[in-house]
Amino acid sequence: MIVMMAGLPGAGKSTLARALAARVNGAVLDKDEIRQSLFAPADIEFSTEQDDFCMEVMLETAGYLLRKDTLRIVFLDGRPFSRRYQIERVIEYANGLGQPWRIVECVCSEQTARRRIEEQQHPAANRDFALYLRVKGRFEEITFVRAVVDMERPLQECVEVALRSL
Repeated sequence: MIVMMAGLPGAGKSTLARALAARVNGAVLDKDEIRQSLFAPADIEFSTEQDDFCMEVMLETAGYLLRKDTLRIVFLDGRPFSRRYQIERVIEYANGLGQPWRIVECVCSEQTARRRIEEQQHPAANRDFALYLRVKGRFEEITFVRAVVDMERPLQECVEVALRSL
């Protein structure tokens, strides 16, 4: 299964993805970590083109893992899935593998997101509150079936809500 961790920066996608993966022996693929592994610092550009490229690497990696173990759950993290085409690409890839897919959308208040962004170290150098506002401004409503998880709640509650959707 491929699980898209959707939501605005600072919503708690990475925290929830890691907690879920630990519970289900899953794998977390993080776009920003993959970007850092693929590109020298001078070549990192945080562009849509580079994001999409990193996503393709993530999908190929997910495919590799799922061909080895068809029951594995792979969590795609590091992308807000703020555009319909991004979700459709993952669905297309999952369908091609004969794998189910899910969307877990993490939500929290703007104040909480701002605090998390300002307090946390993150591999993406462009991650700041201005990025949050830009992504929020262009976020396309997710019209696919999804689990919405209120990341203001205790993490264990969030894990249980998300697990029910998997």
